[in-house]
Amino acid sequence: MKKKVLVTGADGFIGSHLVEKLLDEGYAVKAFVYYNSFNSWGWLDTLPTEKLQNIEIFAGDVRDPNGVRTAMNDVSIVFHLAALIAIPYSYHSPDSYVDTNIKGTLNILQAARDLAVDKVLVTSTSEVYGTALSVPIDETHPRQGQSPYSATKIGADSMADAYFRSFGLPVVTVRPFNTYGPRQSARAVIPTIITQLLNGYRDIKLGSLHPTRDLVFVKDTVSGFAEIARHDALIGQEVNIATNTEISIGDLAHKIIDLMGVEASIISDDQRLRPEKSEVERLLGSNQKITSATAWRPQYSFDQGLQETITWFSNPENLKQYKAHIYNV
Repeated sequence: MKKKVLVTGADGFIGSHLVEKLLDEGYAVKAFVYYNSFNSWGWLDTLPTEKLQNIEIFAGDVRDPNGVRTAMNDVSIVFHLAALIAIPYSYHSPDSYVDTNIKGTLNILQAARDLAVDKVLVTSTSEVYGTALSVPIDETHPRQGQSPYSATKIGADSMADAYFRSFGLPVVTVRPFNTYGPRQSARAVIPTIITQLLNGYRDIKLGSLHPTRDLVFVKDTVSGFAEIARHDALIGQEVNIATNTEISIGDLAHKIIDLMGVEASIISDDQRLRPEKSEVERLLGSNQKITSATAWRPQYSFDQGLQETITWFSNPENLKQYKAHIYNV
């Protein structure tokens, strides 16, 4: 019997790649997608038919404890990725972030406890660290809620830790740094740059250019999830997925422009700037824990990851799904 796993947020960017990874590793995969009247399964709809027919689809909403419990009733491992993640949108709709990110995670944890699920991997974010107080950032770094989004992720992480400590729930908090790659949403910086260039814009509008990020290619990120799931010694812990390298947003933009072989200028657009005290100035992660505890190592160089991402966006069928002329919060 194949071990059955549930992926929440399976219709999204990282979730859809994780579904593919888990299928390749021989798991029986149930994909929890966000219910909608269009019967859309998000990025899963773009997978080859031979993969789709091997995925069990469950449409629901992580904010609903009844649907969550039903989805989790027959699985061994839960990879919980469903979340609201756009930072600008969290400034004016914080309630929805509390409901989805904190209450949704609570629903997963409570159902896992009641159903005696073997393991839960809760997805965190490097944004919980805020601007680096020391580098590289390891898992002991203080948490700083510099946006409503990061505050809700801190809350979700704390709830996961509480369920481990209070009830012995076998949970691991997985903390990817800035993941990028094919299928990433238009609100992220790399798709923003690439789609503007591919649509012929030569004044590339971005937010603040000086902050640095530790960028992880999505296939390395999902390999990290799969590795962490295999190691029971990591239960009750928080684990970074990072590359131990950083690049500024401005340098990143110039690098993509060079890789795409075009001439373009970069403009810092006021509407894309975070409030001053909300901007995370520096993220440089330590991957010492995951590389010590597992066989995980990044397999993609930065140039390789960027080139694969550019190639994917350059496909007209993919590009047409993005509106480069609109700032997507």
